[in-house]
Amino acid sequence: MQNESFVTEFVLLGLSWNPSVQKIEFVVFLFCYMATVGGNLLVVVTIISSPALLGSPMYFFLAFLSFLDACYSSAFAPKMIVDSLYEKKTISFKGCMTQLFAEHFFAGVEVICYVAICKPLHYTICYVAICKPLHYPSIMNWRLCGILMGVAWTGGFLHSVIQILFTFQLPFCGPNVTDHFLCDLNPLLKLACTDTHILGLFVVANSGFICTIIFSLLLISYCVILLSLRTHSSEGRLKALSTCGTHIAVVVLFFFPCITMYARPPSAFSFDKMVAIVCTFVTPLLNPLIYTFRNKEVKNAMRKLWTRLVVVSDEK
Repeated sequence: MQNESFVTEFVLLGLSWNPSVQKIEFVVFLFCYMATVGGNLLVVVTIISSPALLGSPMYFFLAFLSFLDACYSSAFAPKMIVDSLYEKKTISFKGCMTQLFAEHFFAGVEVICYVAICKPLHYTICYVAICKPLHYPSIMNWRLCGILMGVAWTGGFLHSVIQILFTFQLPFCGPNVTDHFLCDLNPLLKLACTDTHILGLFVVANSGFICTIIFSLLLISYCVILLSLRTHSSEGRLKALSTCGTHIAVVVLFFFPCITMYARPPSAFSFDKMVAIVCTFVTPLLNPLIYTFRNKEVKNAMRKLWTRLVVVSDEK
């Protein structure tokens, strides 16, 4: 079907029209974006440069998740930061579709990571790696890691393509102003010159319902893991609680905004933009802090990397 859209660009209202507030937005979000990309890439470089960490599937996947967070944030943050300097914020139709594709592609890959990768990873970290460490290599071998990586990339791509195909066919024949700072499904459905009730339910089923089910399954898995540790020593239980607690924090930060935005039909909610800020800036910024910066092995690897860089700099 041919796209019947007469709209060549969309106008984004952003967060504020006040020039003074926009300047504050520019500084705050630029700092957050730089910290997000810098922090996540630091994790990636640290793990890649450390043979001991890179040889572990657990840390390999942590580096992969950090890479995804940097990519996801980069799909929106630069344009939002630049737009905060202008009174009128616009994005071309193709640019909007590209942004929408990137959002659901990287988010889709990350969701599947939590299921296809982090589901067994949670088990090995919170149970096998703590209670039965000798079983870890036999469960999380590199062949399984490669398969799970392929599933994550393929699933994220298919999820994003499905979203783009039906969105691209919507007729946008007049209204082009959206009360948001980025292109997303629900705001676009409100602008379409057709009845989008069925498509709104499809978004709920394809994104919101899936996020809700996955989030529930992950929380159940944590409960099962923690209950299974009752017979172990108090030291082992404390270690498991500490490890699983950080994972639960990351899972909540990732899935709660997804459920809030997509597990309902499209409608005007005043807090949608605030939730989107959490997805775009807060979650990718906090993930490396929660997942890795409090990990002794990662911190030791960072110190060694810093020492090598200082030595190389002194030699020059």
